[in-house]
Amino acid sequence: MSIDDAYVELGLAPGASDAEAKAAWRKLASKWHPDRNASAEAAALMQRINRAYECIRLTSVSAVANDGDAHTAGDPSPRGPGTTAAADGRVVPRRVRLSIEDAVLGCMRELRGRVVASCTACGGSGLWHEPQRCTSCEGSGHRRTGWWFAWPPVSTACEPCDGTGTRRPACPACAGAGQQTQRYRCTVRLPAGLRHGERISADGGGSHRGGFDGTLELRIDVVAHPLFEIGDDGVLRCEFPVDGFAWLAQQWIDVPAPAGMQQMRLRRGSLMYRLRGHGLPLERGGSERGDYVVTVVPTFPDAPDAEQQALLQRLAVITGTQLPPALRAWRDRLQGWERGRQAASR
Repeated sequence: MSIDDAYVELGLAPGASDAEAKAAWRKLASKWHPDRNASAEAAALMQRINRAYECIRLTSVSAVANDGDAHTAGDPSPRGPGTTAAADGRVVPRRVRLSIEDAVLGCMRELRGRVVASCTACGGSGLWHEPQRCTSCEGSGHRRTGWWFAWPPVSTACEPCDGTGTRRPACPACAGAGQQTQRYRCTVRLPAGLRHGERISADGGGSHRGGFDGTLELRIDVVAHPLFEIGDDGVLRCEFPVDGFAWLAQQWIDVPAPAGMQQMRLRRGSLMYRLRGHGLPLERGGSERGDYVVTVVPTFPDAPDAEQQALLQRLAVITGTQLPPALRAWRDRLQGWERGRQAASR
């Protein structure tokens, strides 16, 4: 049974204290002990409960012993829950996918995963450090063999214990594997202004809080967005169609932005607009933000309906009586050419 399975068996979160483990064991034992529970599965469940509590207890004892050894060896700060990466040295790489909104504004992200590490209870050997008496040779270190008629009997070294009389059982914390798989869950604050491919480090959170003792090495992947695009210069860009008549009328429109919809006034003859301070932060975690460039594409209906057609005809009539200078000059040139052509034909 692994240490994680032991915590689950007792209904505890990873890294629970010894007092919490003992209280959980007592509560479950009072419910499932065969002397109090006559159900068929009570005995099997009680065995699992005892194994889980023993696994947690032995792991805790071993961790305290290892901390004491490290401190005696000259380490001024004995390792324990919440140890930083400098002491533990464990670095866990992983990718984090962000939307453009998260990259622009920053976010909190809960990360979950697994860390495989050497078993602290047995030091990675898979064997319990306290030897026990060999049951094959009853601790003598040798066994007598021979036929019933042979005399004297032949004494050979006991194979299970290699003649030592003692055996080291499998470590109960890692079931003899020498390593443990630790599940972690930690909350990481990702600052605003992160770019695609950037790498940042974050604290693992500490095993006493459900994380792990070490550092997360995060690689940022900013995923493609249906509306926004980040340019090579870090400027945020967006292109979308607008009503051509609204563009001619210079109306106000709603423009999508990472922080929400923003209002922008259209201008006849202008297709590109720059919204100051609505782009990516210029520096990671900085308050000053770059620009947001919006490109509009005026769009007109291919076949106007009857009402639109009537309004267009009325607009043409009004325009005919109030010609702009360029159109008036062109009409004067056209009339002069027509009069000259008629005079030449006479």
